[in-house]
Amino acid sequence: MTGAGEGEAQRILTEGRRVLETEARSVAELVPRLGSDFVEACRLLARAPGRIIVSGIGKSGIIARKIAATLTSTGTPATFLHPVEGLHGDLGIVGSDDVAVLLSKSGETSELSGLVDYLLRTGVPIVAMTGRRESSLARNAAVFLDCSVEEEACPMDLAPTTSTTVTLALGDALAVVVLQLKGFEPDDFARFHPGGALGRRLTVRVQDVMVDHDYPRVGPGTLMRDVVVPIAEQRGTVPVVDASSRLMGVVTAGDLTRLIERNETGWGGVPVEAVMTTDPQTALPGERGSAVVHRMEEKGVMAVPVVNETGILVGIVHLHDLMRSGAA
Repeated sequence: MTGAGEGEAQRILTEGRRVLETEARSVAELVPRLGSDFVEACRLLARAPGRIIVSGIGKSGIIARKIAATLTSTGTPATFLHPVEGLHGDLGIVGSDDVAVLLSKSGETSELSGLVDYLLRTGVPIVAMTGRRESSLARNAAVFLDCSVEEEACPMDLAPTTSTTVTLALGDALAVVVLQLKGFEPDDFARFHPGGALGRRLTVRVQDVMVDHDYPRVGPGTLMRDVVVPIAEQRGTVPVVDASSRLMGVVTAGDLTRLIERNETGWGGVPVEAVMTTDPQTALPGERGSAVVHRMEEKGVMAVPVVNETGILVGIVHLHDLMRSGAA
């Protein structure tokens, strides 16, 4: 690369880093500004008997759509209302039980004024996300959330960049806190995302993919020479059970290898109970597959026994089977 090319590359990197640093700094500056207004806004959204109406124009409108989508996908019915279309018939979607979240950097967006008037007349509380506390939008709101920034990342300080990033981050904070206030759980999330990889990851259960018949298991007195074939057949992990099929432990290919290294000639006559892991990772049949995958990867195991609530062995589940099913 020529000197001129290297100089241009450096300028590109410097400017890109400046933008990211500017926006990251502005988001960080939101943290100490969160206070009682944020608490009130979260409670207002969580307790709303109707929907959350989110509105804004231009770039703020794009961020408003994202906030509405995030709220809806996390258990709080929300819809985006274009402020201009609203004044031409779409106000019919607004009910008296709703709460409105209005976005405007200046708080003086003319296209929002008619919508604000309508919301005030119908008694719909407004959460204003704006950069100016003294603006007309903030003054007419039940709750004001400060989205002010010192500067836009745009070198001319004109194009909405930092301000939209800050507003989006604050919207995410609202949505996440609200879902927690409403007791929204992963199972609820799965119901709203039945399609695609995310839906599969949330809905696959251990019982859907576990091996529950014709798999080897051995007793604690079984000799290691008699476990070699079952270990190979079961892809490296064999459950050890008592006479009542209660899980006592597991014996793995790693256990076998370490035993042979310690006792090259007499390993075959060693009983399983002298080698087995007595506190293995286990799974329940109805447990979410993604949770089991996380534990298996964290502990570095390839298979875990599946037991019922009383500790009786009912199957075995393998990491590769869980991953193929879309649980991870």
